[in-house]
Amino acid sequence: MNNKNKVNSNSPLGVGGRLTNKANSNSPLGVGGRLTNNTNSKSPFGGFRGLSIFDIDRWQEIWVTITHNKSRSVLTAFGVFWGMFMLVVMVGAGVALERGMNSQIEGFATNSCFVWTEQTSEPYKGFKKGRQWNILNEDISVLLNNIPEIQYLAPVLFGGGSGSNNNVTRNDKAGSFGVKGNYPTYNNIDESKMVYGRYINDIDMTEKRKVCVIGERVYEVLFPTKENPIGKDIQVNGIYFQVVGVARHLSDINIGGNAQETVVLPFSTMQQAFNQGNVVHFLAVTAVPGIKVSVVEEKIQKVLKTRNNIAPTDKTAVGGMNIEDQFTMFLYLGIGIGVLIWFVGAGTLIAGGIGISNIMLVTVRERTKEIGIRRALGATPRNIISQIMSESIILTLIAGLAGLMVGVGLLYLVGVGLSQGDQFFKDPQISFSVAISSFFILLVIGTLAGFLPAKRAMNIKPIEAIREE
Repeated sequence: MNNKNKVNSNSPLGVGGRLTNKANSNSPLGVGGRLTNNTNSKSPFGGFRGLSIFDIDRWQEIWVTITHNKSRSVLTAFGVFWGMFMLVVMVGAGVALERGMNSQIEGFATNSCFVWTEQTSEPYKGFKKGRQWNILNEDISVLLNNIPEIQYLAPVLFGGGSGSNNNVTRNDKAGSFGVKGNYPTYNNIDESKMVYGRYINDIDMTEKRKVCVIGERVYEVLFPTKENPIGKDIQVNGIYFQVVGVARHLSDINIGGNAQETVVLPFSTMQQAFNQGNVVHFLAVTAVPGIKVSVVEEKIQKVLKTRNNIAPTDKTAVGGMNIEDQFTMFLYLGIGIGVLIWFVGAGTLIAGGIGISNIMLVTVRERTKEIGIRRALGATPRNIISQIMSESIILTLIAGLAGLMVGVGLLYLVGVGLSQGDQFFKDPQISFSVAISSFFILLVIGTLAGFLPAKRAMNIKPIEAIREE
């Protein structure tokens, strides 16, 4: 056969009906109708070189192969498109959930616990069960001296006064708000951002100053004109206090009432002004870095039981809440969700890759005679493998990148919608590293999807292929 002679266009050779230097892009077998015979080729059989990124003719052949049977290519690629789209959306949703959860606990110490008193449940040293007991000021110094693992310890008081409606007033403005007595260190455990002024400090504690820090909601009610409240006086349960700060609570965790609707006084001032004696309502504690707060909590309970004649085996006398355990649960929940997302997304992508592999096997079967002619004219197994695997990789990348872009676009639109209000889901998006990882996953899937079809094509014998009807 002379490769310059024209052949009937209905030839079943599947290469555009002609063996010529001129390409026919309407090849029914989708190889660009081209068996090139480049005289500059180093191959003694001409034209069958390995795939190069600068080989325009080869890229044209790949593109014609993919676009020849458009409906089949689209349906085949849809599996990879959908897998990548779902992976991006699920990862973005997971990120939004994680950010939403983090926003709920922003500013709150993750290695903290809270301790308070409960009734005893066991008789001990002559005391009956059901006894009420109190944490006292003296216990604070004992705990700090005996438990070096404590980083911050902040006693807290609640109430203070009658607790009647409209207990906080300024001129003709009034509201019913909570009152707390805090140490300055409490802001290191449950942080608030200062909108105006400052938080309670050590001098306020030492001098028992009549100063206060008000929450944002308190400020809105007592100062409706949005004036600077610093230095202004307000009444708390009938006693005047000077405002030194307006606090915006960062987390959605509220201990002892809504922090936005709370007036914070120096701990020592509140004990004296409202005749609280030396009683402490509860303790907020954080552990030093590297120490689990559960260890600190256990030691605090042991010291308090010893000082207050409580049975060591009494499980209910000392109440507590370990925030570290809650955060750990949320952490493992986030890890579990992330693993599930990647498992489902990767499984969908692999299913799409299997679909591409099956279609490529069908394509190789349809192109058996063409591949045989190529082999007869000098194409090496490497040429055939590179051609088939390149088609698989390109189809996978096109579908996957389309899914990636559509998924990112959808996440952006959802993020814009969520930003309009205070939502639990925050800013759904994927990181650049996830996008790069997805790209490499596509390369691997495309390569594996093309391996079996390429191996089958390589095993085709030229004589048997040419004889095949």
